[in-house]
Amino acid sequence: MGKQLSLPKPPQRIISLVPSQTELLFDLGLAHRIAGITKFCIHPKEQAKQKPIIGGTKNFHFDKIDELQPDLIIGNKEENYKEGIEQLQQKYTVWMSDIYTLDDALEMLQQVGKLTDTEGKAAELEQGIKSGFEQLQPMQPSIKTAYFIWRKPYMAVGSHNIIDHMLQRCGFSNIFADLARYPEITPEQLQQANPQLILLSSEPYPFKEKHIQEFRELCPQALVKMVDGEMFSWYGSRLLHAPAYLQQVIQEVQESL
Repeated sequence: MGKQLSLPKPPQRIISLVPSQTELLFDLGLAHRIAGITKFCIHPKEQAKQKPIIGGTKNFHFDKIDELQPDLIIGNKEENYKEGIEQLQQKYTVWMSDIYTLDDALEMLQQVGKLTDTEGKAAELEQGIKSGFEQLQPMQPSIKTAYFIWRKPYMAVGSHNIIDHMLQRCGFSNIFADLARYPEITPEQLQQANPQLILLSSEPYPFKEKHIQEFRELCPQALVKMVDGEMFSWYGSRLLHAPAYLQQVIQEVQESL
């Protein structure tokens, strides 16, 4: 957003507006310095439950934030809303991330480490994440894939976002990568695209096993599978666990095709 930040000392009262970045703060050992989080910040479960809620990622409760008197607020361009961030910037120090790839996520991790004076722990997490992704064995050859995030209307993952990047790393060739970032897809479009693999994400729409049949009827030739959306879209310290999970998904797809 073209803003320069100046922090005279490490922040002691941090508000996080993004679930994956909240989890990162906890994993950096900053639990005692987290002043507030959103209602979607659910990890780590027990610790997150004890923190004040400042609304959602796209509807901040400004009065609650004022009560908490943060000395640093961290957000994300895609997950938060511009008007809300601009309003917060008038009063508070607000740091924003903008993430499309694994490299972007690792840079965010380094930056948060610098901001919070936890660079050593951040470097340790970064090394663990890099090492995990270096060992990831993608599908060979890649297969035509559709990844769905919403129902009624159907919405899939397009291009220029972290999920598309993760699909590529798995060797899952995104059939809607030439469309918008999160395009609305008609049943006819899906049938015409003729995917070999359809992945139904657990978030933001909570797809369940019962929805698999719905997609099988549209694309009888495709393998339809539920996946953990956090492992494809959370770009904080959860990336430590993503490679093992993604490898398991790749293996299950290989065995099923």
